[in-house]
Amino acid sequence: MTTKSNVSPWLVPGWPDAPANVGFLCTTRLGGVSPAPYDDGAGGGGLNLGLHVADAAAHVARNRAVLRAELPAEPVWLSQVHGSIVVDAATALDAAAGVPVADASFAAQPGVVCAIQTADCLPVLFADVSGRVVGAAHAGWRGLAAGVLEDTAEAMRTAGAGEITAWLGPAIGPEQFEVGQEVVDAFVARSAGAASAFRPRGGKYLADIYALARQALARAGVVRVSGGDRCTVTERETFYSYRRDKVTGRQASLIWIKAQAVPAE
Repeated sequence: MTTKSNVSPWLVPGWPDAPANVGFLCTTRLGGVSPAPYDDGAGGGGLNLGLHVADAAAHVARNRAVLRAELPAEPVWLSQVHGSIVVDAATALDAAAGVPVADASFAAQPGVVCAIQTADCLPVLFADVSGRVVGAAHAGWRGLAAGVLEDTAEAMRTAGAGEITAWLGPAIGPEQFEVGQEVVDAFVARSAGAASAFRPRGGKYLADIYALARQALARAGVVRVSGGDRCTVTERETFYSYRRDKVTGRQASLIWIKAQAVPAE
């Protein structure tokens, strides 16, 4: 299967508070080589980046090579488990133990690329407004309820971050995310105000994952928040969605500190 050259595989976040020395992007399902059900949905190859979804490893390697050409270094991929563990991406990059089990990472040195894979869960990118520390978190409902966003902000501050800004990437939208009572209970147990992010429907609830993330970020002292206006389920032509398709690929959201220019002698 071939790629389509007339479309861009990249979604560049609209993030006005992002520092000038920070690079970031989000991939889509477009511009790769993976066949159905990991394709682009319109007869072309898909840019599936997930090795754990039964796509051929050779396809994923070629797709990751397409992405790598846009980045300063190989992304630090995580084995995501819907938890709240945060790792230093630079340390994880140097580790010999394999892909770290975590749902968030941060970086405080140039050229280290934090990466999160999603297909309905919420990717959140973070940056210290001075450009000293960046981070990325995988925030499905379990991770959100466990405090992954608060823990990421705390880890960044420990690494030297001051005021933090965040961008909410493409996730399942509030008209598509149907959940049970146990999800409502998990969030309300953490904060009574979370009830406002749920709307009853036919014995279930529609959950606004973007509202829940903004609440969590506010608790963490992060109030400069952008994004939160895309839906992976309904935007079939752009994004992979597990809720919609079950067997599908993964897109990625990535962030890094740009290398400083070397002064001319």
